[in-house]
Amino acid sequence: HGLKDTTAISRFALLDALPKTKAALAVYGLEVGFETPDFAIIGEQDILGDRLVRPKRKARRAQDVLSELNALTAGDLVVHVDHGIGRFIGLKAIEAMGAPHDCLEIHYAGGDKLFLPVENLELLTRYGSEDTEAQLDKLGGGGWQTRKARMKKRIREMAGELIKIAAARQLSEAPRLVPAAGLYDEFRARFAYEETDDQQAAIEAVLDDLGSGHPMDRLVCGDVGFGKTEVALRAAFAVALSGKQVAVVVPTTLLARQHFRTFTERFKGLPVNVAQASRLVTGKDLTAVKAGLADGQVDIVVGTHALLGKGIHFRDLGLVIVDEEQHFGVAHKERLKALRAEVHVLTLTATPIPRTLQLAMTGVRELSLIATPPVDRLAVRTFITPFDPLTIREALLRERYRGGQSFYVVPRIDDLAEVREFLEKQVPELKVAVANGQMAATALEDIMSAFYDGQYDVLLSTTIVESGLDVPNANTLIVHRADMFGLAQLYQLRGRVGRAK
Repeated sequence: HGLKDTTAISRFALLDALPKTKAALAVYGLEVGFETPDFAIIGEQDILGDRLVRPKRKARRAQDVLSELNALTAGDLVVHVDHGIGRFIGLKAIEAMGAPHDCLEIHYAGGDKLFLPVENLELLTRYGSEDTEAQLDKLGGGGWQTRKARMKKRIREMAGELIKIAAARQLSEAPRLVPAAGLYDEFRARFAYEETDDQQAAIEAVLDDLGSGHPMDRLVCGDVGFGKTEVALRAAFAVALSGKQVAVVVPTTLLARQHFRTFTERFKGLPVNVAQASRLVTGKDLTAVKAGLADGQVDIVVGTHALLGKGIHFRDLGLVIVDEEQHFGVAHKERLKALRAEVHVLTLTATPIPRTLQLAMTGVRELSLIATPPVDRLAVRTFITPFDPLTIREALLRERYRGGQSFYVVPRIDDLAEVREFLEKQVPELKVAVANGQMAATALEDIMSAFYDGQYDVLLSTTIVESGLDVPNANTLIVHRADMFGLAQLYQLRGRVGRAK
């Protein structure tokens, strides 16, 4: 821009000495700049855009729960690697070779005692069960060694099965999909946040899987709002730009709508055609989408389980992304497997069902964990209170005066009319929108768009808002009759708020 002879200044007072055509560089804790009659301050964000940088943190090393003696209290059950289950009594000084020595006193069956030097603490682990009445082992007895031998045999058998599964996976082949470096860097730069360490590790693992030449079957498990969608976007980019098709399967029409908008925005300007297949799409448009999938005109399709129907045919499917996997039944998942043997599969969830988690933990499926919250993300505070109209009024009005929006979730459609009447009476100042899964597609689309655009203060709905909705301006959620929801539902609902900086 023709700036020459820039100088560095250390404090604002030196600005007065600068000539009008002179530019200066300074380091200040300002996110954006400002202007006065005498000078203009231009911040880094003004030049580079809204890119949030996470401050570097020292890596936390993994620590054993027994790394400090403070972790043990008298009466705790412990397991010694050689002697089995015993009960920790406390620390005791034992005289050895004429000098006192600190030892852990552990009692076993039959009144046996073991004094373990503190420097050998790594031989102990805390007993994993909450059953404080577990049977103690006997020092020198054969029971513990027999159980150890039995467990080793089971582990060997399990390892053998895992080796067979890994070998079968390595023998099967899939296309190597590697994104072009230049285009990928441009696509990555569109992400307005600095990737967290866990998020970056998950992205790299997924890209490595896609380029390995073997079918990917990876589970990305992360808390709600921790950035799993960005992992899916990077994977979809690598596949779509390699000439393959991508299917994003979600459990609800609202989540399909949101993902469609997200994918469309991120792939704007790229040679990628993104389409939506759900009941929010007209019959004519859905027919066009099906034709586009069959002839290859559609590169990425976002839809509900309708994508798994027999009437959907892909010309060259390369990747299936399953979001909120816990909502799909066995029949849907079997259909996913049957789509094509060489297809890559990426599964996203915050609350995996036990079987999925077991498959991931045992190595049958690859696992990536995203445990680091995004920059400036605060923990959601949860309060459990009796039903109180004054508390509800205060919470909703406080959010409104803050400039934000609120969710009010009920367990059944039948509750909507009664609760709406209650809200109109208690908070007549607020505009309330009502949404449920049985509404006409166009009406539901209009209400959600209006709420997202800030035309309503409160969205009264059923659990249709549970899965993955991202409304950054909403920071208050009231759950009506919380006892009628499942734990996973409550956990997912909690993730609908607190998603902004």
